Formats: sequence, C-alpha cells, structure tokens
Amino acid sequence: MKKTWKPLQDEWIEALYSIIKEPDRIQTEPIDTKYLSDHLGRKIGTARALVFPVSTKEVSDLLRHADEHNIPVTPRGAGTNLVGSTVPHGEGIVLDFSRMNHILGLDEETFTATVEPGVILEEFQTYAEERGFFYPPDPGEKKATIGGNISTNAGGMRAVKYGVTRDYVMGLELVLADGRILTVGGKNRKDTSGLDLKEIIIGSEGTLAVITKCILKLIPKPEESLSVLISYDSLKSGIESVRKIIQANINPTAVEFIERKVVQLAEDYLHLKFPEADAKAYLLLTFDGESREIQGNIERLQSIADICGAKSVRILRDKDEAAEVWKIRGALVTSVEAVSEQEPLDIVVPINRIDSFVNFINELEQKRGMRMICFGHAGDGNVHLCMVRGERDDAEWNRDLNENLQIIYHKAYELGGVVSGEHGIGISKQKYFFKETNPVNIGLMNQIKNAFDRKHILNEGNSYVIKQNGTDNSSRIDRTECKHDKRDEVAG
Repeated sequence: MKKTWKPLQDEWIEALYSIIKEPDRIQTEPIDTKYLSDHLGRKIGTARALVFPVSTKEVSDLLRHADEHNIPVTPRGAGTNLVGSTVPHGEGIVLDFSRMNHILGLDEETFTATVEPGVILEEFQTYAEERGFFYPPDPGEKKATIGGNISTNAGGMRAVKYGVTRDYVMGLELVLADGRILTVGGKNRKDTSGLDLKEIIIGSEGTLAVITKCILKLIPKPEESLSVLISYDSLKSGIESVRKIIQANINPTAVEFIERKVVQLAEDYLHLKFPEADAKAYLLLTFDGESREIQGNIERLQSIADICGAKSVRILRDKDEAAEVWKIRGALVTSVEAVSEQEPLDIVVPINRIDSFVNFINELEQKRGMRMICFGHAGDGNVHLCMVRGERDDAEWNRDLNENLQIIYHKAYELGGVVSGEHGIGISKQKYFFKETNPVNIGLMNQIKNAFDRKHILNEGNSYVIKQNGTDNSSRIDRTECKHDKRDEVAG
C-alpha cells in the first residue's frame, strides 16, 4: 500500500525551502513510489523529502544541512538500477539529479567532454558522434544517466575492446557528505600525485560522495561497424572460440554468447526469426574501425571459427538483418519479463570458465525446478542470468530464490568469479557478497566509508556498507523487502 505522509512542520524540512528557492523542486507529501525504488519496483523505501537540485552549490548546501541534522540522503539518477541502490531508507532525503542534465562543453583539443551527472547516456553518445567523437561505454540501459553509470562502473557489450565506464572518467567534481566541494582528476592523461580518489568514487554506488560534474574521455568515431553471427553445436565450442579470437588479436568490439533456448524466448516475444535456427549456441560479434581493418579481422575470424568446428559464419552486411539480430539479442531480458517476474543477475567468471558456469546453471535448473536463462558478454566473462519466478507465490519465490542464489554465487566464487560486473551490490546482493568476501576486504571498504562520510548519511546500509547507526543492515533489508508496489501484485 502506498505510504501517504501527513503535513510536515519539521524544522529541517522547512529549512530546505531556504536552500531550494523554487518550491516545485521539493516534494514532501506524498512522494511518488517511483522515487522510492529502482527499475524493478519491488523494493519500496521511505523518505520525508524529494529534492531536485540544479547546481553544485545547492547540492553542497543540502548535504551540509543533512550532515548537521543527521539526515539520510539517497542520490538518484534515472532510477534504472536493478539491485536497490536507489532505494532510500529512514526519514531522509532523496536527491534526484534529473535536472542537472546539461552537457557543459566539448574540448576538441583534449578529447574530453564535461557533463552534469543527470545527462542521459544515449543523448550524450549522440551528441559526441554528431561531432565526430565516440564515447564507448555501452551498457544495455541507454536511458541511464552518466552519474549512475559512474556510480556502478557500468560496462556493456563494448567492454571487450574498449573497457568500462572507469576507463573514460578523467575527472569528477564531488560534494562530500558534509557539504565540502572538491575536484578529483582532470584533463591530464597521467597522474601519480597521491592516491587516486577518483578511482575510489567510481563504482561506490553513492556511498562516498555525490557527483556534480564529470570530465569524460572521448575517442575518434569509428569509420564503420559490422556484425558477425557464428553458430555452434554446443556452447563449449563457442566459448573455446572466444579464447582463440582474443589470442588472435582481431579486436572485436563485442562478443556475446547466446544459447538457442534463450533466443527462442525473444523470437516468440518479438515475432522475429534468428538466423541459423538449427544451432545450439551462438556468438554474436561486432567489429568497428576502418573498412580494411574490419575485413582483415573478419577473414581471420572465419579461419578461427573453422578450426573450432563452427557450423556457420554469417556476416551481417545487410543492415536490416543485423538490426533484427541485435534487436533479438537486446530483447532477451524483456522477453523473460513478459512471461514472469525475474531476478536479474550479472555474475562474472574468468572467460575460460563461462561454459563450466553455464553448464552448472543448466544442471541446477533441472535439479531445482526453477527456470534460469543465461546469456552475456563472452569477451569479459560477464554472465547475465534471469531467475524466473513462474507460478510461485511470495513465500515460495523468496525461499527458492534465496536458496538458489546462495548456490549460484558460491559456485561463481569457486570458479574465481565475483557477484557483480555491472549492476553493483545495492541491497539485493549484500548478504551473498558479505558471505563470499573476505571480511578484511569489507573492513577496509568501510574504513574508506568512514573517511568520506563520518556520520554515514550517504546511501547508508547499501553495497559494502555493513553498519547503520552502530547496527548491522539486516533490519533495513527486511523493511524494504516487506513493502511492495502494486506492480508486485500482478508480477507472478
């Protein structure tokens, strides 16, 4: 049931209006539940105020005020997060950055752009490409903000060639929890002047500081792009090909693996057909660069595919066919959601263990009776896994999901993997992360948290943060899990 706040007279809330001069940029009663959740909408938190800042000064004044009054603050971008990182708790403030969404400039001489954190990824990519530049980070959710991408170190399909968001963040303007403003990094390509505080902020899920400006590295726009679909009789053959492709240094932009049973879901959902329907597994690759370079790399790719026993190599020169193939790849998660509620995972294992991990999942699916859909980024070992609810009621779903996740995450770590490659920890993965991670690592992370945010007001209890006002965070997780949006009532 939606929470409705009574009229508020708290002094700290009244003081917000002296910081934010336009009353329409402050909401207190009621707050729309979409601002209290993430993209999935299954965990609904609590807050007393929703604020839309438009400047670094406003953010600084707001955080100084929150720090003085011990008010929890939850930074928020577009709300596309999948692990509860934007779910607030307590009687605090949700700080929404959707109105700090300006591209502040492009410096052609240093190949950098400066943007505010609320800039939408796809809009920035379009802006850069129209000017002959290229911003490579390409996570699946193009409506996410740049600030959100930085906070989770978002990856995506292009990571195998170009790396992840971290590799393109050169500088950040930050506001600390007590309101102090600082800049870390800049337009210099090298910097060994002390500890790299910028790198600590990237991927910290809003727990250390609030990002108010971003200096991003750009590269020249590639001349051309071409995709190739390789079909196999087994996933193992496909994964073995990936290792040889990387060793051959033919430099694909993306290398995606998909099993036939997963493709079938998207075909049914979109009413489209995938080429080479008699295969058991596929690799979908993209190459970009100069035309001659691409052609040479594809010729070498064909030789590798032949050596590895591929059924076929299909060069997708027809743009419509290529677009249709990538549309099917892009709809895999949506096609699952159309059938049932699902829990999305983004586990990473070493690239030579992908087939072992996926085979383990397929066996576990049969043993445990829960549908598990695997696909992902073969070039960097990032396995996306949809845990499908099916007809389970709430109690069965929570029990079975928890039991299966414990098994799956333990297997991932056993293979040398980790709990997340792109989505972050949030609150959904905390207990599995804590169980599998060395306490010394977690302790050091929390010492860093203490140094940045001594009162623990920023996204407290999220990600690696193990304390909330002197207690563990389990009570917070329970509170958010027992509150449901109306979307949950029909999700099964």
